[in-house]
Amino acid sequence: MENTLIQASGLHKTFYTSKGAVIHAVNGLNLQVRAGEIYGLVGADGAGKTTTLRLLVGALKLNAGQVTIAGYPIDRQVEQARAQVGYLSQRFSLYNDLTVMENIRFFAEVRGLRRDEWLPRCQEILEFVNLSSFRDRLAGQLSGGMKQKLGLAIALVSRPRVLLLDEPTTGVDPVTRQDFWQLIIQLVGAQPNAGVCVLISTPYMDEAVRCNRIGFMHHGQLILEGSAGELRATLNDRILELRGEPQFLVRRLAAADPGVEDVHSFGDRLHLRLKEPQPQAVMDRLRISIPQGGARLIDARAIPPVLEDVFINLSQREA
Repeated sequence: MENTLIQASGLHKTFYTSKGAVIHAVNGLNLQVRAGEIYGLVGADGAGKTTTLRLLVGALKLNAGQVTIAGYPIDRQVEQARAQVGYLSQRFSLYNDLTVMENIRFFAEVRGLRRDEWLPRCQEILEFVNLSSFRDRLAGQLSGGMKQKLGLAIALVSRPRVLLLDEPTTGVDPVTRQDFWQLIIQLVGAQPNAGVCVLISTPYMDEAVRCNRIGFMHHGQLILEGSAGELRATLNDRILELRGEPQFLVRRLAAADPGVEDVHSFGDRLHLRLKEPQPQAVMDRLRISIPQGGARLIDARAIPPVLEDVFINLSQREA
């Protein structure tokens, strides 16, 4: 497709443990991300998200498969492909004894940018990420969230068409997470004709829902992808929410119902995933069985599934 900026086919990456065991970190992965799209890659720790991003940027060598970035095959035109990419790794390393401006300058010149190229761009980016008033502050004196914004600024200095972000908001406060996402959305939305896409890995389902498309990874494979609405629709009429006390007993009694596939706690509530879309029949039985079992049922209702429900279902299904 002409507007496909990331094209990955049959990606395989194998590692070996110190004892010689084989780990298939990425196992036959196929992925397409189009211009103007924010694609969220989600999955449990060890699912292969970070390895996938490193393969796409060329930091790791493929065992098999093909990656094309903005039309450049990474195995034959690696420098041209990398020139299209801005990459923010999970543990991005700043130079703490350099200022914000000096860090951007260093990484810009490493990418081969001349002063007349990076300096105007640097000033523009610092305004974009709200760091212009901190340009002379040492990176080591920045907060965690500000360091992540500086990492984003550095990733953007070369005007990449493809932005790869590996869990960029992990460990930062909710306000900074919100600010960071506003920057990402503005970046894609402000350049609809520039052909920019973002591939972001995240452990947060409330972040994933902001993406145009989401891919669930498990054991190195992409097992399901689609919009948030499409993914939630896979569990339509199969989620019940219960409130009762004591919760541990309500949970045990609910899990014993023949129509219930799984039960998980969400704060003071329980989410029941049903084997079949028959919420009313299950609720009718629970209204009898829970009081009979010695617990108090406060409320039971069918609710629309959330992405956490989908994530738990897929993780257990593929275990």
